[in-house]
Amino acid sequence: MSSRFAVYLAKRVGMAFLTIFLVIAITFFTMHAIPASPFSSEKAKNDKTIAALEAKYGFDKPVTVQFVNYLKNIAQFDFGLSTGWVGSTVAELIQGGFSYSAGIGLTAAILAIVMGVFMGSLAAIRRGEWLDKVIQVTTTALVSMPSFVIATLLLLIFGLYLKWLPTLGSMPGGTILPTFSLSLYPMAYITRLQRSSMLDVLGQDYIRTARAKGVKKGKIIFKHALKNALSPVVTYAGPMMAYILTGSMVVENIFSVPGLGRLFVNSMLRTDYMMIMGVTIFLGTLIILMNLISDIIYKILDPRINLR
Repeated sequence: MSSRFAVYLAKRVGMAFLTIFLVIAITFFTMHAIPASPFSSEKAKNDKTIAALEAKYGFDKPVTVQFVNYLKNIAQFDFGLSTGWVGSTVAELIQGGFSYSAGIGLTAAILAIVMGVFMGSLAAIRRGEWLDKVIQVTTTALVSMPSFVIATLLLLIFGLYLKWLPTLGSMPGGTILPTFSLSLYPMAYITRLQRSSMLDVLGQDYIRTARAKGVKKGKIIFKHALKNALSPVVTYAGPMMAYILTGSMVVENIFSVPGLGRLFVNSMLRTDYMMIMGVTIFLGTLIILMNLISDIIYKILDPRINLR
């Protein structure tokens, strides 16, 4: 590892931690700026009971003291107690929900990348032919539709009309439809990115030189062109994970998947401040780390990038 790359890595990691701190601070103070107490909607509780609950959860202390204590707890991966799910910690609920969301999200991401790179490369190689035109039309249509529209269409077609797949995410095989719902948009976007990047690479001088030397077409594509054409896809990988995670909030509710997205929506309905903060910070941290990893991989794939 060169000294310049080590400095670049240290700066990126430092910026990532600073961004995470800002996410925590903004989330915390935004939630505490809400005038209502998380227990104020409970009509059966009197003022003394609400005061006792606020003391139990630490809401009776000054906001700055609460923030310092919250930072100390987060450093130990302790997000506090849930006010909406009594007797459960936020960390336990996040862990349970993420076990579903991670499987769906990771599968959707892998599917989107593999199929997007394959179809984008195929469209570039077959440029101007009918296959290229079909891929372009299909990907344009998929990019134009939000995830909840795609999810609803898949639910109606494959779940209700054809009855090929279960409509509930908690049933065996129930994660197939939400996985495809989350993967179709990024797959279409990656296909378009890969096609443009592949066409640009195939027009470079070193590709023409390789062809003039009689190098086989397959070797040119897989050894020379494909690696250099992947850089935009790697750059998009971080934002793609953000799309999949945020899109899962709606998709998981459509298919009743007991994942992190559904948990977040239910926590807002229950005015569970601790859960809302915990899930927001967890997802924000995950997205920041994914962007950090994609930046590092981007540099490894293309050493020509200026490390500034």
